[in-house]
Amino acid sequence: MTDKILIFGILIPLTPPSNRRLKLFPCELLPLRLSMILFVTIIMLFSSSLPAQTRDDSLQVPICSYIVKETGRPTVLGEKDIERSVSPASLTKILTCIMAIESGRLEDNVLITKESTMVEPSKAGFNEGDRIRLVDLVKAAMINSSNDAAFAIAIHLYGNVDSFVAAMNSKARRIGMKNSRFTNPAGFDKGIYAGNVSTAEDLLRLTEYSVRNPVFNQIARLEQAIFMEQTTRKVYCLKTHNKLLTKYPYAVGIKTGFTTKAGKCLIARAIKDNKDILLVMLNAKTDRWNVAVNIFDKAFSTSKPSSESFAQIFRGDSGLSVPPPLASLEQADKREPRMPGLGYKLTKRGIDRHVVAELRDIRPSKREVMARQRNSRASKRESIAGLRSKSGAKRHAVAELRNSRMSKGRVLAIQQGSKKSKTHQVAKLKSGSKQKNGDVVLSKPVRKNKRRVASSYTPVMINIAACHELNA
Repeated sequence: MTDKILIFGILIPLTPPSNRRLKLFPCELLPLRLSMILFVTIIMLFSSSLPAQTRDDSLQVPICSYIVKETGRPTVLGEKDIERSVSPASLTKILTCIMAIESGRLEDNVLITKESTMVEPSKAGFNEGDRIRLVDLVKAAMINSSNDAAFAIAIHLYGNVDSFVAAMNSKARRIGMKNSRFTNPAGFDKGIYAGNVSTAEDLLRLTEYSVRNPVFNQIARLEQAIFMEQTTRKVYCLKTHNKLLTKYPYAVGIKTGFTTKAGKCLIARAIKDNKDILLVMLNAKTDRWNVAVNIFDKAFSTSKPSSESFAQIFRGDSGLSVPPPLASLEQADKREPRMPGLGYKLTKRGIDRHVVAELRDIRPSKREVMARQRNSRASKRESIAGLRSKSGAKRHAVAELRNSRMSKGRVLAIQQGSKKSKTHQVAKLKSGSKQKNGDVVLSKPVRKNKRRVASSYTPVMINIAACHELNA
């Protein structure tokens, strides 16, 4: 219809009355006809574009990129732009934590530096000089997404952040993350840390690599972490941001992420009926929790779900189903598999048991309490002995002061003795002067005798010739 109107408007001949009007009003009819033609053309183009949008399912997906895959199988269940380079936000901490776990130093006491505390939220709130076990820092980074914990891990393992980032990129290349580049251990993507990028395909490779580690699996599925600072014994209780653990009974972790640039990100894992499904979702512009629930339900309900079936989940928010209610504990115990190496099942009850175990680890044993009491008693005895020694020293000091203080009579006697000694010295000086005068008197007759001896001396003449005769 619009085509006929357009052709009719263009090819209609000008009648004589219109010729007369055109001659009378040449500036009015021509712009009016051109505007009508332009208006009809725009309507035709707009109407032709509407069916194309409704036919294209990819335009209705409110997620930048995602991938769904069963762990251990090569077939991908659903995907979209899996090689698109985007910011992974705190999903970066998965690589940081698996490197810390594989270091074999989880029992190290990590000294929290000033650099690791000067980060943006979220963070656990460590203070400079605190000592936290490395395994507890891994829990804080994975469960609570603590940025200060991630930086503390990097500085402890490699001495500085730059060296750790170089090791991160090397590790990513070995795993097979071809399109990823990391600039920091926490996932910051602006300022000096700009350029921290990855893809949904690379993050899936990282997750499949990490879940092979049993320690990583234990930590990734926890709802909270309870640990203690090693010096001050301050207790930290950190909770997860992953709401899927309470929304979906088969969910077993793994990590959330968010920045203004990256948007809402999620790597989720669910296990049901011997199926282990992984979901990587980047820059979601919708409710990521309900979308994840629908994706997992679709993956578990059909034997071979297609990409088209997953695309239907994203066709408008009204198509999202309400997440199923959390199953009872008895049913969850039957459904959830046991984690190898753990003494509890992966249910809410099991998580509570894990929290109790954490508290038991924090609470000292009876022997430790008795040992601390003994040490406190010994320290009390030492303090009492120290007080006694201090009191003895005080008495000794008082005695010394008493000994140092002289009585008034003694002071007077000393003063009198000094006066007597002064009188004695004066008398001695006087006697010395008398002696000097006597010496002068005695020296005078000696001089006289010397003159007498000189005047009375007569030399004796010796006959040398007579001496020679006597010798012969």
